Amino acid sequence: MSNLSVVIWWFVIIAVGYYWWRALQSKAVALGYAQRHCKEMDVQMLDQSVYLRRLWFKRNRRGALSLWRAFYFEFTSTGEDRYSGRVVMLGRRVEAVQLDPHRVH
Repeated sequence: MSNLSVVIWWFVIIAVGYYWWRALQSKAVALGYAQRHCKEMDVQMLDQSVYLRRLWFKRNRRGALSLWRAFYFEFTSTGEDRYSGRVVMLGRRVEAVQLDPHRVH
């Protein structure tokens, strides 16, 4: 193997590791916001987890290209029905937390 190919492989490994580390941080932030929002709205978050459903590139307020992520979670208001909720992030910033229409107990 040439030295250049070794450098390229190391760069790829480091880039993938960095993306994975930042993705875990974003997921933890999304989970915290989802839990707080559910508590404020007096609904119960189910499974205590969020999952990445959408990933895209968008420009932030400064015009820089950032990762746009939509994390989904499930909640219940009555204990019988399951509803979906979303935490939308642009880069490290939470843009919105949304709950689907649901019954109020």
